[in-house]
Amino acid sequence: MGILYGMVARGQVVLTEFSASQTNASTVARQILEKMSQGYNDSNSSFSHDRYIFHVKRTDGLTVLCMADDASGRRIPFAFLEDIHQRFVKAYGRAIQSASPYAMNEEFSRVRSVMIDNIEKVLERGDRLELLVEKTSSIKGNSLRFKSQSRRYKNTMWWSNCKITVTLILLISLIIAYVLFSFVFQ
Repeated sequence: MGILYGMVARGQVVLTEFSASQTNASTVARQILEKMSQGYNDSNSSFSHDRYIFHVKRTDGLTVLCMADDASGRRIPFAFLEDIHQRFVKAYGRAIQSASPYAMNEEFSRVRSVMIDNIEKVLERGDRLELLVEKTSSIKGNSLRFKSQSRRYKNTMWWSNCKITVTLILLISLIIAYVLFSFVFQ
């Protein structure tokens, strides 16, 4: 899976975090939180660290952060962060503003599992869409080839008909000329 670490914080207070692997993601995430406390309130940012990208969404005093591999791009991790943010606000409401550190760790693990399943479904759908786009491109290419070949065939048939028509006109003209000459010189 592309998302390996997640964190939700209020300012410098970490409300919950989860790591799917043994990394120093927690340390790097805290450093990012320190840097972000000096920045703008509402923002979306990405930071590169080794072969991973940390994606950060800050909204309404809440910071949601995840670490993903660089193959995940930006769309999926930010969709994950948006969904986590909405779920936290919906589940805890005002309690977020006064919660103690790590007060929501157990809930975050369950939310993360649901989100991972949702993201996997989105990725599957994306793969199917890519396949559909490829097939559409192939069909478009085939239709363009068919159109040019049919135009070439139409032109070939038109010239063939013209040749046959000219040949028939010449043949009929010769027959008429022969008949006229045979009556006139008889």
